[in-house]
Amino acid sequence: MNEFIDIFSGTDVETVSTAVQLLILLTIFSIAPGILILMTSFARIIIVLSFTRTSLATQQMPPNQVLIGIALFITFFVMAPTFQEINQEALQPMMNEEIDLEEAYDRATVPIKYFMADHTRQQDLQLFLNYTNTEGIESVEDIPLTALVPAFAISELKTAFTMGFLIFIPFLVIDMTVASILMSMGMMMLPPVMISLPFKILLFVLVDGWHLIVESLLSSFY
Repeated sequence: MNEFIDIFSGTDVETVSTAVQLLILLTIFSIAPGILILMTSFARIIIVLSFTRTSLATQQMPPNQVLIGIALFITFFVMAPTFQEINQEALQPMMNEEIDLEEAYDRATVPIKYFMADHTRQQDLQLFLNYTNTEGIESVEDIPLTALVPAFAISELKTAFTMGFLIFIPFLVIDMTVASILMSMGMMMLPPVMISLPFKILLFVLVDGWHLIVESLLSSFY
């Protein structure tokens, strides 16, 4: 038992500190997918793209891999200024041993907090602040991530579903029009979706739909 307690007795303090920092970094990398999904623009983008595919009723076209790939690269494009600021203010000074890991973490959270705060509804943020009885918030930097991240997530969900609803409207009109025409012709056994699908694809191509969708997504962040 004493041997187990004294296992680090002859170990250099700097070596133990480096090992702890490495463990913390590995922990951060392990939750990186969650950070990417809930603390960036990824959720809004992938939801809107999924709504677009659903409204077209093209089943698995484009495939999930394509949609996720597009969403990832658009996310990197939108988040580039934030990531660049994190790199300059936190990562580079830490790599050059100008600051320690704790200070690097504090510096890295500031740009991401400002990004999330800019796209978070006040009522959503206040919801979580009230439940945690958090007071004395004077600036964005004072907002705890435990409240800001879920508030940002539900705000992104509302924005994405609003955009998805607007995308559905023109395709819903086409479906209703085709269904009415088929019913008036007495062709009730023919699935309206089969007839309306080519018209929806044609409309989407003629108006350059993917360009409009991506343009709307980018303008919602800038």
